[in-house]
Amino acid sequence: MLSVFFRVFICVFAGLIFLTDKAAYTQTRKKKTATRISHYQFKTIVIDPGHGGKDPGSHGVFSKEKTVALAISKKLKQLINDELPGIDVIMTRSTDKFIELHKRADIANDNKANLFISIHCNSSPQKHGKSKGVMLLVYGFHRREEQREALRENAAIFGEKDYKTKYKGYGESAAVNAIVLAAFQQRYRKQSIQFGNLLNHEFKVKNKRHSLGVREQGLLVLQQSGMPGLLVETGFINNASDEKYLSSGDGQKEIARSILNAIKKYKQSFDR
Repeated sequence: MLSVFFRVFICVFAGLIFLTDKAAYTQTRKKKTATRISHYQFKTIVIDPGHGGKDPGSHGVFSKEKTVALAISKKLKQLINDELPGIDVIMTRSTDKFIELHKRADIANDNKANLFISIHCNSSPQKHGKSKGVMLLVYGFHRREEQREALRENAAIFGEKDYKTKYKGYGESAAVNAIVLAAFQQRYRKQSIQFGNLLNHEFKVKNKRHSLGVREQGLLVLQQSGMPGLLVETGFINNASDEKYLSSGDGQKEIARSILNAIKKYKQSFDR
């Protein structure tokens, strides 16, 4: 009788040890997982002022895209430095200098950026355009007829001496028919769209600006960047009211502030 009781006791005791060990193992796994997640640090942003130097980009009656993009980018960098001191801000250019598209992406990749923001101004085909407002572009595939914006931005590569070598398969004839793009890094698509939606909310709801929304385009500068990225078309520079806004100090500050607010909200999603 005693031996039976003893055997039962041993089995129960062993079971308790097993359950305790299992619980401890599960808890350890959870801690390790939490530690791995917490190791992700949102700490580097690359700001890319579009065009520059011999590539002026689009223009309005009295302003050029390259100048407006650089002014907004500088204001954005200063805001981030002032209000997000833990973030390292790197600009692809800080002067009126022509930077090749692949080098812009290289700067972001080499610095292991967590977010790539390319600042631009939009333009419509008409000399005095009626189109106005912001548009936010993430990298994606589209049919040829949907690539006008991408073609306009990617045309900057023709100012590079050896573009045929660096952008194999990409030439003037190819650009007319289709943009040759590498496979989209799918894991960054969701984050890019998330940031785009946050920024769109700032522009549209907070600033009451007209918005064309978040769209996908085949942009080389985003395609070659190995992190979430967004190209911000801050307004139509050949629209009279947009040009006035884009060229004003107050307008540029408001745009920079909207981008900063979106960055803060985007960053919070990783800090939880």
